[in-house]
Amino acid sequence: MAMNTEVSTAGDVVDVLNDLIENARDGEYGFRTCAEEVKSADLKRLFTDRAAHCAQAASELSQLIVAHGGKPAEGGTAAGAMHRGWVHVKGMVGANSDESMLEECERGEDAAVARYRKALKQELPAEVRSVIERQAEGTQRNHDQIKLLRDQARQRS
Repeated sequence: MAMNTEVSTAGDVVDVLNDLIENARDGEYGFRTCAEEVKSADLKRLFTDRAAHCAQAASELSQLIVAHGGKPAEGGTAAGAMHRGWVHVKGMVGANSDESMLEECERGEDAAVARYRKALKQELPAEVRSVIERQAEGTQRNHDQIKLLRDQARQRS
């Protein structure tokens, strides 16, 4: 059975974009949570910077949704909230090492990369596709940097 990946209506485009807004907000809130829990000043700055980039991505997606006649989603996903809760629990029980926080960020970035890949399988208007492609590339760079930092933290421990 072939999968239909065509997005044929403005409503379908809005649905794809709203999924990515929730994704971006999950990233923003997740990075902020890790910034609160991590001890390293360098990682606090990195996570705060990544949170700001995610907020900017959500804003950009919101503008596209409005341009396509939709209403931007408010907030992130339930899975994202559960993930952030887990990060806080790790912090409360003293498992908030740099390595541990980087592992949680990598897990979040894995999910973000997957959501962008899913969105890019859709048939989208050119201006929407170009924004999603650019954001997907940024998400992949975030993932790769977090993974590298996590690997370095593992070598130190």
